[in-house]
Amino acid sequence: MENWIKVFESAQQVRAEIVKGVLEEHQIQAVVLNKKETVYQIFGNYEVHVQRENMIAANNLIQNEITF
Repeated sequence: MENWIKVFESAQQVRAEIVKGVLEEHQIQAVVLNKKETVYQIFGNYEVHVQRENMIAANNLIQNEITF
């Protein structure tokens, strides 16, 4: 995952999955990483990562196309 970069993070898994879905609709491959503390699931976040060359396009989509 050395060529992947975080473009979004949220404490709510559903928001990360929505972002991933929107990115994939625009042909940008994305993955959601669960960075939550495994025992209690209280601390940490879900992160959406894209390949480095898609970072600018992904950030533009996230800022302009997605509202929660």
